[in-house]
Amino acid sequence: MPAPRAAPGLVLGGKGRSAPDTVCKIDSMLERFSLTDKVVIVTGAGRGIGAACARAAAEAGADVALTARSLDQLESVAADVRAAGRRALVVPSDVNDLERLRELVGLTVDEFGGIDVVINNAGGTPPRPLLDTTPGFLERSFHFNVTTAFELTRSAAPHLLERRGAVVNISSAIGRLRDRGFVAYGTAKAAMTHMTRLLAADLAPKVRVNAIAVGSTATSALETVLDNEEIHAEMVSRTPLRRLGEPDDIALAAIFLASPAASWVTGKVLEVDGGLEEANLALGLPDL
Repeated sequence: MPAPRAAPGLVLGGKGRSAPDTVCKIDSMLERFSLTDKVVIVTGAGRGIGAACARAAAEAGADVALTARSLDQLESVAADVRAAGRRALVVPSDVNDLERLRELVGLTVDEFGGIDVVINNAGGTPPRPLLDTTPGFLERSFHFNVTTAFELTRSAAPHLLERRGAVVNISSAIGRLRDRGFVAYGTAKAAMTHMTRLLAADLAPKVRVNAIAVGSTATSALETVLDNEEIHAEMVSRTPLRRLGEPDDIALAAIFLASPAASWVTGKVLEVDGGLEEANLALGLPDL
C-alpha cells in the first residue's frame, strides 16, 4: 500500500519520520491574521463599527486612511491609530459625494504608496412606513448604501489588483430578514450583498471581496433603542446569544476577511448577528 500523502499545508507525523522545516507553528498560523504594513481605507470611520475597524486594522499592523463627515471624531480615531504605532490619514468627507471618494483613493496612494484593503462601512437608512417611503427616499438609500461602496471599490480596484488586496463590505442582517418599515434599507443592503458576490467574480483571482451581514449592534444608530430598557430587553431576549453586538465583534470579522487568514474566501457573506433568523425589533407598524 502506498504511503499516505499529506494534504497541502499539512505535515504528516509518525514514528521514524523527522519533522520537516515547514512544520507550522502556532505563531505562524496567527500571523496570517496580520495586516502588517498594509494600507486600509475605512469609510464611516469616525464612530461605531467604522472606528472599531480602523482601530483593529492598526492593531493588526496596518496604516489607515479614515473618512467620515465629522473631523473631530476622525481625529480621535486617528490618534488611536497612531498610538498603536501606525500612520493615519484623515480625509473628512461625505461618501455620497462620489468625486470625493475618488479623491480619497488618490490621497491614500499619495500618502501611503498604495491600497491593500477597502472596508466599505458607511451607510444606513432609518426605518419608514411603506406609504411614507417615496421613490426618492428609496433611491437615496440605494445611493448611500450601494453606489458609494461600488464607486470606492471601482476607484481603488487598480491599486487593489496590483497588491492582490481585499474588499470588505459592511452589510446588514435585514438584507435577508424581513420586517415592516425596512423596505428601503433592507432592499439596499440586499443589493450590497449580491453586489459583493458579483464584484468578487469581476475581481477574481487577484482581489477578494466579501461582506459581513451585521445584526443589531450597540452603536449610535441604536441610541434611541438602547435608551429604552423595555425595547432593549426585548431585542436581547429575541437574539439567540442573548446580547446585542459590539462594534469590536464586527471589526474582528472584518480583520479576518481582510487578512491572509481568509485567503481562500471570496464572494461570501459572513453573518455576524448573534444567531438571528428573524428580526428582533418589532416597530409596531399597523396593518395597512
